[in-house]
Amino acid sequence: MNGYTWLKQLKKERAIAVIRYQKFDMGLEMARAVALGGIRLIEITWNSENAAELIIRLREELPAFSIGAGTISNKDELQQAIDIGSQFLFSPHTNPELIKTAVKAGVPIIPGALSPTEIVTAWQSGATCVKVFPISAVGGAAYLKSLRGPLGQIPLIPTGGVTIENAREFIAAGAVAVALGGNLFPAEAIASNNWQAIVEKTQYLLEQLTFS
Repeated sequence: MNGYTWLKQLKKERAIAVIRYQKFDMGLEMARAVALGGIRLIEITWNSENAAELIIRLREELPAFSIGAGTISNKDELQQAIDIGSQFLFSPHTNPELIKTAVKAGVPIIPGALSPTEIVTAWQSGATCVKVFPISAVGGAAYLKSLRGPLGQIPLIPTGGVTIENAREFIAAGAVAVALGGNLFPAEAIASNNWQAIVEKTQYLLEQLTFS
């Protein structure tokens, strides 16, 4: 899936589930729950247990979904993630070399940036979108909205402080989509294997992102 096609899907779906886990089976159930709830873009953080194995497994189980790798911090991780078939890549920072490598491989890449300079650098290096991270530390939706004026041509995905409760506000402020991690996965639900609770939270999130 090239960057244009992936971005088109992202604009339609509006939400990405970010899955960080300690045990493989836990990550698998988390992914299944959000998939059942309706999220079709699932990011597996590379610093989780056997992340590559989980991405491969999910691509087999969920062929109609887009399964990607997150928290990619260096070129070795990037290449490994590409080699095992990750359909998109998230990085916590902006590194033009990583971006260009992903672009050359034809894999959508979404680097993390915070300041206007970082965001423009990421975009000019070939990023498919730019992850504005950590958004909660700099004013949340108000900061995103202020970026949209001069940088309206750049698709932005806020992360780091996005919740089910404020996700709609970010979309209204101009985000192309939102990415949620811990807020979708309450510790008590995971501890008790209450995957249905996560399914329902996912469904509720998507309802909030449906604009008439």
